[in-house]
Amino acid sequence: MDIILLGPPGAGKGTQAQRLVAEHAMRQLSTGDMLRAAVKAGTPTGLEAKAVMDRGELVSDAIVSALIDAELLAMGPETGAIFDGYPRTADQAAALDGILARHGRQLDHVIELEVDEDALVERITSRVTCENCGHIYSVPVNPPSSAGPVACEVCGSTEYKRRPDDNAETVRTRLGIYRADTAPILPHYEARGIVSRVDGMAAIEDVARAIDVILGLGHS
Repeated sequence: MDIILLGPPGAGKGTQAQRLVAEHAMRQLSTGDMLRAAVKAGTPTGLEAKAVMDRGELVSDAIVSALIDAELLAMGPETGAIFDGYPRTADQAAALDGILARHGRQLDHVIELEVDEDALVERITSRVTCENCGHIYSVPVNPPSSAGPVACEVCGSTEYKRRPDDNAETVRTRLGIYRADTAPILPHYEARGIVSRVDGMAAIEDVARAIDVILGLGHS
């Protein structure tokens, strides 16, 4: 099963993708992660990408397509893919169709995590991260507060950080970019009847249950 998870930063795509990887042996294909890995490994595509990035330019669709093509070949047909951060444009959506077809695959579902933008801004600007293990906390819910050291429930650390770009202005800019990126690709998939939407503001467990129902993975 091959799927695309859509949603703005902070909607919970990463959390749900990691769960699908852990519970259903799928593979999360994040273009950013694949680029970094290819550059680090010094593959031909990685070297080409590094040269482009060193010039301060955006990596081309052709390079990204080559990364995805190689990853699908390495995965084999028995492993489902979760596409994260790609496609972002109508051209990329068409390119992905071609890549999948060459591997005898097709997209089964496109799932968009819908959000209330004002609530999402509040969620993101109120979060802090454990310095040691990276566990994320929402300050109003279970705060590691400045009033005194509160131990992280995962690793016990009492050191936390707030990402410098977790501010309202930056978050709203990201939301605008997401809308601009996503609007062109949704009609491409809606015409096939494979787009579903889930309330991304619901509890993590409820979002997971809704996604599993869409994918036919056992919840009712």
